[in-house]
Amino acid sequence: MSILTIDEVRKTFINGEVKEEILKGVHLSLREGEITALMGASGSGKSTLLTIAAGLQPASDGQIIFEGENLTTLNSERVRKIRASKFGFVFQFAHLVPFLTVEEQLMLMLDVSESKLEKREQKKEVNKLLKLVEMDHRRNAYPSSLSGGEKQRVAIARAVVHKPKVLFADEPTASLDSKRSKDIMILIRNLSKTLNLATLMVTHDEEMLSYADHIIKMSDGRILRSIK
Repeated sequence: MSILTIDEVRKTFINGEVKEEILKGVHLSLREGEITALMGASGSGKSTLLTIAAGLQPASDGQIIFEGENLTTLNSERVRKIRASKFGFVFQFAHLVPFLTVEEQLMLMLDVSESKLEKREQKKEVNKLLKLVEMDHRRNAYPSSLSGGEKQRVAIARAVVHKPKVLFADEPTASLDSKRSKDIMILIRNLSKTLNLATLMVTHDEEMLSYADHIIKMSDGRILRSIK
């Protein structure tokens, strides 16, 4: 089932007297439980598309429809609430809070997302998820003692602990070696299926495409083709 639709989205930047159209009428839909990978050269518009779809920057034209609501016409506070409660984010680097333990990283995310669960139930959810990402044995560790792969596992757990509907992943394996990259992609794929997430992922690494359900090739602000 489609949960988020990007409908004829355009993005134009003005640099002095020059207008540069970064996105030129892009249309695609994200489905629950599936990973959609965006591929393309630098400057093709894939990261811009991801940030617009996630409500992190406005489109110049077009619509982003999420669960029947048009994000492009909502006020900033409503978009912020949707982003905090319904979306999850993973980036190239984990960006963990250095003075919080692994468990505390996830508890903080529940606070940010305004979870309705009581603290005891929050802890249960956190511990269950840490087992799922194979980091429960490190729940009391601080980021400085974690490997790169472990940090990214924690970042992924933090991104989904509040049970979002959509996961946005921008180059989630770019800072990892080949083995850890595959481990992280297996984790993202498993979580997408287990939690029924619609995942939109930007990647340059063609080896990671085998884990995607759909591959979208972008060029010069347009969708060139859908590979699968």
